Amino acid sequence: MTADDAPSKSIDSDEPETAAADERIYHLDGELVPASEATVSVDDRGFRYGDGAFETLRAYGGQLYEWGAHADRLEATCDAIDLAHGLSRTELRQRIEATLAANDLVDAYVRLSITRGVQPGKLTPQPVTDPTVVVMVKPLPRGGLEGKPVWDGPATLQTVKRRRIPDDALPADAKTHNYLNGILARTELHDADEALVRDLEGYVAEGATSNVFFVDEEGLHTPTTETDVLPGITRRVVLDLARKAGIPTHEGWYRPIDVRQADEVFLTNTTWEVRPVATVDAIDLEGEYGDDDTTDGPPVTTLLAKLYDERVERRCYSD
Repeated sequence: MTADDAPSKSIDSDEPETAAADERIYHLDGELVPASEATVSVDDRGFRYGDGAFETLRAYGGQLYEWGAHADRLEATCDAIDLAHGLSRTELRQRIEATLAANDLVDAYVRLSITRGVQPGKLTPQPVTDPTVVVMVKPLPRGGLEGKPVWDGPATLQTVKRRRIPDDALPADAKTHNYLNGILARTELHDADEALVRDLEGYVAEGATSNVFFVDEEGLHTPTTETDVLPGITRRVVLDLARKAGIPTHEGWYRPIDVRQADEVFLTNTTWEVRPVATVDAIDLEGEYGDDDTTDGPPVTTLLAKLYDERVERRCYSD
């Protein structure tokens, strides 16, 4: 099994479309190796059981954006699944920075993965003595005020039958290698980019790889983390930007009809940043982005995307 995944379209937050994998250098268990030679054992628990944790980050101008928040969430995930890998966040950051430097990248997608490593073929995990740690990087466009989004256009959103795994079964706020729930949700899509996934009670939870926001006359809404939601780093940043801009924000319990009837809908994740939605369940939304700069976009989405770009510019590209 190679450490690289097959390239896919940029609509997937975890696998932006890039150049051939064998042109890149990965960081595998403390060593920089060509992607074509980066291999993980078939006995690795990450391969056998999806027993691992990961984070997707962006590097802007050579800076790891929101590194502290990502490191906090990685630690929380490892605690939730009892994965004591023994590496400090300083060591992990150094491996990421070394990988970016080896690939001569300053604007990039970064994926940091940690598994329990190779252990006897039993479901019950043993204490971690030799974790598998992989850093993958891929080039992305510049971010900030002079940047371009990685997506080709507004997203199309579709409510799916597949439900979010409840927190009582798997910790909803843990970012693990087991993404089968999201994969199955995506297999239901018909002419749509992203799945609108509900919890077992029918309330909107999130997208397969994104958090969901919508705007109506009362302000900005997003599902509460009291339901089965993975609270994204970008989600938190956008809520903070909205509050500072004086936009009323609400975290609550919503049905798909609330999203369909909204004035604006957008999705967030680390790679997409703020991505507007054009249709929900094939219903057109008002104020979608057009094909040229003269078309007005949805006002709140446009403002928050601009504020996000300004924040990235200020933190990562300013002298």
